[in-house]
Amino acid sequence: MPGGMRHDGAVTSASRPVTDPLSVAALDTERHVAGAGWDQNPRLFALVPTADLLQREPHLQRELRGGDLAPGALSAVEQEGLPQTSSLESMLGRISWPETVVGAALAVERVVVPPEAERDLPEDREAAVDALAQHPDRRDVRLLVAVLRDGRSLCLLRQRAHDSDDQVALGEDIAPGLVHALRATLDE
Repeated sequence: MPGGMRHDGAVTSASRPVTDPLSVAALDTERHVAGAGWDQNPRLFALVPTADLLQREPHLQRELRGGDLAPGALSAVEQEGLPQTSSLESMLGRISWPETVVGAALAVERVVVPPEAERDLPEDREAAVDALAQHPDRRDVRLLVAVLRDGRSLCLLRQRAHDSDDQVALGEDIAPGLVHALRATLDE
């Protein structure tokens, strides 16, 4: 895929081949983001039909291989210069896509703690963030949420402690709030 994301045929996850365009694009995008390491700001991508992209940018043809050229293939185009905000959902609420964009993907890092750790947090936001950052059972994760205009979605979850392509979890409802917020950017 353009921008350094590519694959050579079917992508696999947990030993099963993945060939549908949304899954291939989501996995490729997640691997592209993972290549930049941890402690990243949120990253937003437009998902466009690769065939349409090649009509507008024929020079990209030489960068594509295997599944990139399959019927229905999607390319992820990163949207740079996202505004820094404490509310990702609020930022997404201000985004809309042109009709040429058939989907969107968002990569965001989060800290996950057991429910009991959240009960005793200080009321001050900064103090609460510090407490979570120091919690011994804290887990750093990266979510990649991908949605299409037709309603399909896919969430990928990578844990810092298990930072390997074959350890990425896939599911449709891992992050329902982010799926909903990202899907709203595609509403006409």
